[in-house]
Amino acid sequence: MYRDYILAPGKQPLLLLFVGFIVAFLSIRLSVRMIRAGVSWWPGNINRGGLHIHHVVFGIGLMTVCGVASFAPFSSSLAWRSVVAAGFGVGTALVLDEFALILHLKDVYWTEEGRRSVDAVFLGVALMGMLVLGAAPLGFDDTAASGERVGRWDITLTVLLNALLVIITLAKGKVWTGLIGVLAPGLAFVGALRLARPSSPWARRFYRPESRKLRRAIRRERRWHGRFTRVRRRIADGVAGKPHLAGPTDRRGPG
Repeated sequence: MYRDYILAPGKQPLLLLFVGFIVAFLSIRLSVRMIRAGVSWWPGNINRGGLHIHHVVFGIGLMTVCGVASFAPFSSSLAWRSVVAAGFGVGTALVLDEFALILHLKDVYWTEEGRRSVDAVFLGVALMGMLVLGAAPLGFDDTAASGERVGRWDITLTVLLNALLVIITLAKGKVWTGLIGVLAPGLAFVGALRLARPSSPWARRFYRPESRKLRRAIRRERRWHGRFTRVRRRIADGVAGKPHLAGPTDRRGPG
């Protein structure tokens, strides 16, 4: 199965990037939770000259090195591409784990704002996993392998249509549905047809105040989105740890 579904389609580098991403995220979250718990025998934060070095620094360095190495003249071998892909996955996980810090330019790791890092990682896992399973961005697929002949205009129109559906879905405030819809056009189609979230740009532009559509959108938001958010937060807290600070005041740093 590995030979047929991974090696033959050339997916080994992508698979190792995916595995490296997940292993690195779980490992760094274990580390920062051990530091947070004050476990005496666990290695602490890295501090040099009073400066706390966040692991996003190592992630950026690793992504830079592996990204440049992937363009090296000797990078065509499968073994080299696999190693570089795994390293890039590790670096990406370290960066996205502190995505909220980059976004806010503050140490919000253990605050509510820090949940955005976990959301970014979960979204990355979903997108990478779908690529490993063979999903094609915006419905584009290399049909030459199956012997089918598809005109360039057919491919162009398919990609443009799916891109339009993704844009509409994002405009309706359905970020997860829209981004995952890049690889699952059917999901973007459903998101584009359904009601927009009340606070979305689409609702502000097309839903009149006190209109029936806006009232339905508000009811749906309270009934379904609230439940989804609570479930997602429980999963995130179980994997990454529950935020406990009101703001960026934890001087210990996340790791």
